Amino acid sequence: MFDCRVKRQTSRQGLRASETWGWGMFDNSAFALAAIAVGAAAANQVAAPKHWRKENNEAVFREASGDVAPDLAPDWAPDWAPDLATCSGTVGIDSTLQGELIAAANRAQAPFAASIKRSIDIVLSLCVLLFLAPLLVLTAVTIKLDSKGPIFYRQRRVGFAGKEFELFKFRSMVTNAEINGPQYAAVNDSRVTAVGRIIRKFRIDEIPQTINVLRGEMSFVGPRPERPEFVRDLETEIPLYHCRHLVKPGITGWAQVKYEYAASVEGARNKLRYDLYYVRHFSPILDLLIVLMTVRVALFGLGSR
Repeated sequence: MFDCRVKRQTSRQGLRASETWGWGMFDNSAFALAAIAVGAAAANQVAAPKHWRKENNEAVFREASGDVAPDLAPDWAPDWAPDLATCSGTVGIDSTLQGELIAAANRAQAPFAASIKRSIDIVLSLCVLLFLAPLLVLTAVTIKLDSKGPIFYRQRRVGFAGKEFELFKFRSMVTNAEINGPQYAAVNDSRVTAVGRIIRKFRIDEIPQTINVLRGEMSFVGPRPERPEFVRDLETEIPLYHCRHLVKPGITGWAQVKYEYAASVEGARNKLRYDLYYVRHFSPILDLLIVLMTVRVALFGLGSR
């Protein structure tokens, strides 16, 4: 049996997303079908990657070459038909999908595909920082005036290949918010400050993560990075949860724009169906669709806590 679980190092933070909506043309089956089909065709033209590293598991990640073992790269093209027909945007959580997910992630990490995604990440991040600079300055000032504590908040998250990194956010809670240990955000959470409630609603607190993107720790689009404390529990409760780490985490993602905030194992299980769909069907077109849907989420403050 193959296991793509990769070793992590330390600890800390929580899940977040939005809600399930139908949004005009973006939830239109024909549009989604065309977007995913075009992306799939492009992805299938990309050669297998050469830079996966072995992380305590030769069965999945081979040393230098990084080629996928033959039985981990099945011909999965026919399996696209059901997804395209229903256009559900999710996949089932089935251990038999592991090989397909690894093969799909390998294609996404191929030099050509990875360089395109990285270029887009840098351009988008710089544009966000440039055009929203006045808003970011205003946010920093109001956070400082509103409550005691630093402007920015740093937290350990689990990223690509299970490696931990320090994620940046605008501080939206009181400084001793987790004096009793890590916990999910609740509806009308008393730990959230007055300014924090506003910046969380419109996702302004997430913008500093563009720093993580520029540092190469995150992508603009990808599964939401989770806290090590929660990941350890969720990996034991949910099959294939570790496969979220086959691609870089993102500031926004398919699960974030399609599913509600998840504050339980069952919520995380449902959200994982969207994350695995993204891993399996990654394409620049799907990324573009997610970015456009994210604009709506941010403007209308959907799904926040």
